[in-house]
Amino acid sequence: MDRVSIHKRIRAKVAGTTKRPRLSVFRSNQHIYAQLIDDEKGETLSAVSDAHIKKGKHTKSELAKMVGMEIAKKAKAAGVDKVVFDRGGFRYHGRVRHVADGAREGGLAF
Repeated sequence: MDRVSIHKRIRAKVAGTTKRPRLSVFRSNQHIYAQLIDDEKGETLSAVSDAHIKKGKHTKSELAKMVGMEIAKKAKAAGVDKVVFDRGGFRYHGRVRHVADGAREGGLAF
């Protein structure tokens, strides 16, 4: 199965609410993106990418963890403590896992 088919299957099962939004992760070859999405209203509450973070000399995995911590900080500011994790059809491995770990370190519960 390709990533898009897997993503569609996951999205049929995972939905975010106002109290527990969906933490959606997208990974490209160069960047990683994370969004908090309220599917009931169809709104993106906040979004972070590694382009917003001062890069310096960091690996892509380190940047992914920083993205997770930054999205957790924005979620806390919006009053969100719990999220539903949407891995976007990617395996829970590598940079996708580092985003999740960073979000957990930032205080989000999955």
